[in-house]
Parts: sequence; C-alpha cells; structure tokens
Amino acid sequence: MLKLFRYLSPYRWQVVFVLVFVFLQTLSDLYLPTLMSDIVDEGVLKQNTPYIWRVGAFMLLVAAGGGLCSVAASYLSAKSAAGFGRIVRSKVFSHVEHFSLHQFDRIGTSSLITRTTNDITQLQQVLIMMMRMMVMAPLMCIGGIIMAVSQDAKLSLVFIVVLPLLAFVIYAVMRKGIPLFKAMQKKIDKLNLVLREGLMGIRVIRSFDRTRHETERFEEANADLTDTAVRVNKLMAVMFPLMMLVMNLSIVAIVAIGAVRIGNNDLQVGSLMAFIQYAMQIMFSLMMGSMMFVMLPRASASAARIQEVLDMEGGTENHVREVRGTDGKPAAGNGTAAWPKTEGGKRGYVTFERVSFRYPGAEEAALSDISFEAGPGEVTAIIGGTGSGKSTLVSLIPRFYDVNEGRVLVDGIDVRDMEPERLRAKIGFVPQKAMLFTGTVADNIRYGKEDATDEEIRRAAEIAQAADFIAKMEQGYGSLIAQGGNNVSGGQKQRLSIARALVRKPEIYVFDDSFSALDFKTDAKLRAALKTETTEATVLIVAQRVSTVMDADRIIVLDEGRIAGIGKHAELMQTSEVYREIVFSQLSEEESA
Repeated sequence: MLKLFRYLSPYRWQVVFVLVFVFLQTLSDLYLPTLMSDIVDEGVLKQNTPYIWRVGAFMLLVAAGGGLCSVAASYLSAKSAAGFGRIVRSKVFSHVEHFSLHQFDRIGTSSLITRTTNDITQLQQVLIMMMRMMVMAPLMCIGGIIMAVSQDAKLSLVFIVVLPLLAFVIYAVMRKGIPLFKAMQKKIDKLNLVLREGLMGIRVIRSFDRTRHETERFEEANADLTDTAVRVNKLMAVMFPLMMLVMNLSIVAIVAIGAVRIGNNDLQVGSLMAFIQYAMQIMFSLMMGSMMFVMLPRASASAARIQEVLDMEGGTENHVREVRGTDGKPAAGNGTAAWPKTEGGKRGYVTFERVSFRYPGAEEAALSDISFEAGPGEVTAIIGGTGSGKSTLVSLIPRFYDVNEGRVLVDGIDVRDMEPERLRAKIGFVPQKAMLFTGTVADNIRYGKEDATDEEIRRAAEIAQAADFIAKMEQGYGSLIAQGGNNVSGGQKQRLSIARALVRKPEIYVFDDSFSALDFKTDAKLRAALKTETTEATVLIVAQRVSTVMDADRIIVLDEGRIAGIGKHAELMQTSEVYREIVFSQLSEEESA
C-alpha cells in the first residue's frame, strides 16, 4: 500500500496542511475539558461570574478554532484523496492498455474493472481516514492520558485495567475480520464477472431460455458475497457494543472512585468532570483506531491487487525488441527510432519467414513453418477449416502476439523491431468480431482516422456499402450507435468496421473474416469497390466462403496450422486436396470451374 502512496506527491503540501490542522484540532479538543474544569472549580463553586464569562468566552474561541481546523482538514483530505484516486485510475488504465492479450486473459476483464473502480475507491476512503484518524487517534489517546494524569494520577490507574481490555476486544475481532475482508474483494470480482456475462450475453441467454440458470448463478454469487459481508458486519456489531460496555463501566468506576476522593478532599468536582471527558476521549480514540483496523485490511488487499496490475510489465508485443549490432552492442536508437527508414523504401510488403507460433500452455503449435509474401496491388486470401490458424496468422502482422520461431516482416523489417505505433499506422485491421463504440456513426468511422473530413467519411462508407443504410437512419451520420452496436445488425456492424479501416487509407488491409455477415450480393459489390480503392495497398482476406477468395491473386490454404497449398484458384483445384474439399463442400462443379 505504501508503494501506491507515491502518487500522493502532487498533493504533498495539502497533506502536510491536513496533518497540521488535525494536530491543532486535537489540541483544541484536549484543552476544552481543562477549561471546563477551571470554570466549575474557580467560577461556579466560588460564584465568580466574571471568571465564568471570561473563561467561557475563551472556551468558545478555542472550540470555534477547532471546528474551523476540522472543516479545513476534511476538505483538504477529501480533495487529496480524490486526486490520488484520479491519478491511480489513470495509471492503471494507461498501463493496462499496454497489456498483451495473454495478460488480459490471465487477470480477466471483470477483475480489471473491479480493481480500477471498487479497489481504488476503497483506497480513497481509507486515505481520508488515515490522514485524519491515524493522526488524531494516537494524539488524542496519548494527550488524553497525559491530561488525565495531570488531573489525578491515582484515578488514572483505572486505565491500567480498561485499556488492555479494550485492546483485547479489538484484537479478537480483527483476528477473525481480516481474512473476511480479503475474501470480500475476490467475491466482488466473481459477482462482477457473472453480472458482466449475464448482461453481455443476454441475447444468447434468452434464445436458449437460460434466464433462470443465469439468475441462479447471480443469486449464488450475490449470496456468497452477502454472507461474507453479513459475517463481517456481525463482528463489527459485536465489537462496538462491547467497547461501549467497557467505556460505560469505566465511567461508572471513575465516578465511584472519584466520589470517594472528592469526599476526602483529594479531588475537586471540576477535575472529576474533566477526567471523565479525558477518559471518553481516550476510549473514543481507541474506537477510531479500531475503525482504521477495520478498513486497513480491506484497503491493503485492494492495494495489493492494484499493485499487482501496475507491477506487470506490458506485453512484449508493445515494445521494440533490442537490436544488437555485429559487435554485440545495442544498436543506436533502440526503443525510440531504431529503424527510421524501411528497407529499400518498401511500402506495404508483408513477408512471413518460416513462422511458428504456439499459445502459452497449448500442447500443439497454432502455426508451423508458415512462409509467404504479399505485396501492394495484390489480394492475398487465407482459407481453411475451423481452427486451422487463419485468424492467428493475421494477428501476427499488427503484432498482437509475438512469433516463437521465424520472422514476420513489414516493408522488409521484423515487426518486433518497429515501434508499435508506427507498425499499426500502416495497417487497417477489421477484426472477426465487429466492434463499435458508443457515439455517432461518423465518430465510429472517424475512429480509424481522427482528422478525417466529412467527405472522407462518406467516401469510406460508400466503398464499404454502408452509405445506403446510413442514409435511411433518422440523423444519417449523426445517428447514435448504442453500446457494442446493439442497435444495428451484424452486417451493418461489419460494414461500419470496414469503413473505419478504409478511411485510414493504410498500406496494408487485413480483413479477418469480415464479410461473413454480408449477403452474396453485398459481398460481391464490396469486393468490387475494394478492388479499385486498394490498387496500391496490400490486401489480406481471411474468409470461409470460397466465393470471396476465388478471384484473389494468391490463396493460402491452411490445414491444422500448416500451409496445404498456395496459388490461384485454378492452380489449387489441381494441386491441393484440402482446397478441393472446401470448394466442393460449398459450390457445385460448374460454379467452381
């Protein structure tokens, strides 16, 4: 937790002022019982009215000063904690953006959301309490004991019994409570996961009539979290009454012993009243300390979870590989601009050299010994059965994953030696699952090129065969897209995703099964429009339909992660058994000719 507090550095002066104001407020609270004792002993008992007015006015002034310090401390602590939360959230989010897909899978999206929201909120709340209570409680306790002893040293012996008893109660409750607080965060993760799946998969859930099953899953996770929370609250519910019982019994003992001492003229009434107040301050300070002990374990667990995310190094797919020269020393410019120029001025060339790739923990390689070249003005299609490695292959080009063996070259340079931003600026990638963002239609297309003009957006939409359905929408390009694009059809989502890549005008287009939701007519029109638009770019198309790839300049046939054939349609019909099987499963002999 202390590691995270370095993000408080922009607010260090505010924190210092919080501590100063809390210190002054504590001094005020400790001084007030002494003033009250003086009023009773010197003013009320001696009927000295001017003294009562004079000390009473000073007492009001001290109380007002303490109140102002309290307000100032509350304001500055809340402001500092909120600023700390904002900084940590930004750090976590920006750090997570550099994670590899493996790291996302390892931690889980639901857990990352919980850590960025709930866990950081826990830290904020504890930070506010720490800045106030962790300073006030020990000061109040130590100061109260000193002031109580100054009123009557013998009466203070009561604390020798009371304070250990209170400490034992706190320890006994915390010993059982700390593991429960740590468990709560994991159970919040689980609840978040079930809720997220239930909301995102609502169409599948309803179509398979699994609403009751998902409700039961949610109720189970919710009940599990609730049971833990109830157990924690029961412990807290036991602790505070026990502490109040000890406090009240202590007051009874103080009054009983104090009455005897007053009767023996060893103690004055005002001093006894002050002593009682100091006793209450001491015990309330212990209660404040116990509240910190309640919050700290949960905050500590949250801090550990946040730190775990921040300590994870970004995926190697987001860093430039260190390049070494023939002398074994790092080449100049590593990590910044190691390759200022492409090899031979190439633009849009993609080369796979004996590439093999295996997912972490997988028993078999997803790709083995893949080699081919694709250049500008060419359409390279990739086809194969389910699980043959088509999507994995094109994911290596923008470096979503790093190869285990071989090299993937773009413009003659290994993608591991290029700045990720520079590499991905060359690529217009349309994923297998079309993803739209909340905003307007124009915003979603402009996502591919931030400074795209309205004319460029319209042009991209026309090529992607999206202009017609956009024109029918109530506000055209200004129409709102719901979260995840749930207010447009699958085919419309795919066309908008394609338009987003087209507006970028990249050197390399990668279409990962991006035409699957289109009808044959729209598919044909889109491919015809793309052909005229991408004459100077390299196009790679992953497809399931033979009709989509038949006219490609190069067709790569994958079978179980290996190349089963490369060539044009007519060549492969003669040389590749795998390709023929795919073709005849979709087309008749006349159509495939």
